[in-house]
Amino acid sequence: MNNSLKVCSLSEALALRSRELIALVGAGGKTTLMFRLAKEFLLKGEKVVTTTTTKIFEPSQEETPWLFVEREERTIKRQLVPLLEKYHHLTLAAERVGSGKLAGFPPDVIDRLWQNHEIDGVIVEADGAKRRPLKAPREGEPVIPSRSTLIIGLLGLDGLDKELNEENAFQVDRLSRLTGTLRGERISEETFIHLALHPEGLFKGSPSEARRVVFLNKVDLLEEKERAIRLGERILEEGSPKIERILLGQLQKEPPVLEVIGG
Repeated sequence: MNNSLKVCSLSEALALRSRELIALVGAGGKTTLMFRLAKEFLLKGEKVVTTTTTKIFEPSQEETPWLFVEREERTIKRQLVPLLEKYHHLTLAAERVGSGKLAGFPPDVIDRLWQNHEIDGVIVEADGAKRRPLKAPREGEPVIPSRSTLIIGLLGLDGLDKELNEENAFQVDRLSRLTGTLRGERISEETFIHLALHPEGLFKGSPSEARRVVFLNKVDLLEEKERAIRLGERILEEGSPKIERILLGQLQKEPPVLEVIGG
């Protein structure tokens, strides 16, 4: 197993390829990761679209240079490339749905969008978690485009050692069934491992050919970083070869990635 102690960019840590359709699932930082990663595409002069198959909050101008709200696929196809030529990064949504939120697209629309080779990257928020550290997918979740090349599953380390309840997890009863951790019990390393590896857990519905990466976020909130390293090593050991690597990070701080395990 390869433990890389070097601090690096998200693109380097993820070993991004020349074109990527990236789906973000799980809980604990998906939106932040989406826009941080898009900024790296932008800095490299590449054209990137951020979007969702569920709902996201309307991004700020700091997060995205242009917000393109359009439901009609023909209009999107006609206007998308000229807009990307101008802005290089835009966020695409189907409609505004109130409460500052945007609704996205069915996964097949994203798959068709991806066929345009003038786009270097599409980053899709494919799961909702109500801003909790952990979640278990409901029926029909996550909503992952079938052409996705990379699935990043996020787990929030701020949930570690907390009580399993609605404050710390989304879909508590489902999560309990998947992990064996009962409602009211401590969320342990075993909870994280079971959630990451269960077929109905973090990577549920992922295309078989897509690479899988676990992102353990909010390492900065742990007193001992070594706990996160040991957890990451166990997930990789038990989840390999399906899981390619583990990232330990702090998406609200610099640098966003502190350690890469595996790869």
